[in-house]
Amino acid sequence: MRARLTRTVGAAGGRSESKLMTGAVPATGNDVTTLTSDAGRCVPLWACGLIGLGAFLVGLLPWLATGMRLPLQNLWAASPGPDAMPVALLPFSQYYLTDLFALIVVGSVVAGIVARALRPRLARGGIAVLGGAVLLAQIVAIAQSAALVSAGLQQRSESALYLGALVAVCVLSLLLGAGALALIALAPRGGALIGLTIGALAATSWLGGFLRPLLLTGPDWLIGIASALQWVAPVLVGVSIAWAGVNTVGRVLAAVVSLVLLWIVPAGMTGVSAAAGSRVLAHDVRGMIDYAVGVFQMALFMPELALRPILVAIVVAALGLLLRWAVTRSHRSTEPEPVPSSEPDHTPTPTGEPTI
Repeated sequence: MRARLTRTVGAAGGRSESKLMTGAVPATGNDVTTLTSDAGRCVPLWACGLIGLGAFLVGLLPWLATGMRLPLQNLWAASPGPDAMPVALLPFSQYYLTDLFALIVVGSVVAGIVARALRPRLARGGIAVLGGAVLLAQIVAIAQSAALVSAGLQQRSESALYLGALVAVCVLSLLLGAGALALIALAPRGGALIGLTIGALAATSWLGGFLRPLLLTGPDWLIGIASALQWVAPVLVGVSIAWAGVNTVGRVLAAVVSLVLLWIVPAGMTGVSAAAGSRVLAHDVRGMIDYAVGVFQMALFMPELALRPILVAIVVAALGLLLRWAVTRSHRSTEPEPVPSSEPDHTPTPTGEPTI
């Protein structure tokens, strides 16, 4: 009896010691290779910052292509020519309000798309560093442009109101861009769809920024291209809805919100641009507001202006969803059927986990 008990205790102790020794042995071979490979694929924080700065520059591309000369100012103290205006990081002018919105928002949306694509490979805190780099660069651009314009304007109350309105537009664009960046980078597909829609609404003015310097002196066919840019936002919204899908309640609601934004935002931008660009109403703030509201309502409720973009977005989304369904069905039909095993599988299923 004592010998049997001694052998039993010895065997149990040997098994316990074996388990402890096995847990204490460091990973070797394939395990080390896997860990090294994962570490090598990780995007470091400094690279995240550079990616954010690159996204900021992508947003500025239309303005960079023009030479970045500040537009002529109605309230400028001196009277220089266009080529003598100082270089600014943003086109501060009442005639460039939609451009300001586009240059800021597109950079943020590009950063969000890159962050979402690289999210599994980013280092801890990488999305925060990437987004922070974009926002910091945009704040610097707004501050530099505002300081430059402030130094050149006439010392009048209208100048302060003018500069304050431009800064307000830039800050609002900055906040919208930051929200779009966060939604695209971090939210599920329904939330990311809202961020992508904001970027799609800015894409029309962003692309138009490349054509603006050429429309007056370029060939006539550029006018046709500029007119076709009105369909960029509806197509991009439809593509975004198809990417997100409509197979959950949240995604359906996000698709409806995207179509509502496609209806309201362009009308609002049209009204604000028309009022701000009117030199007749430059000294009549109340008249300018009334004019902006009137243009907004006209653009909002005229069927030929309001319905066509929404219908195009719906058609593009439907075609995209149909294509996704066809590709998924084709992929499933080409998968080989599993061969049934002749022996029953006695592998236990963990509690609470579904059996696939």
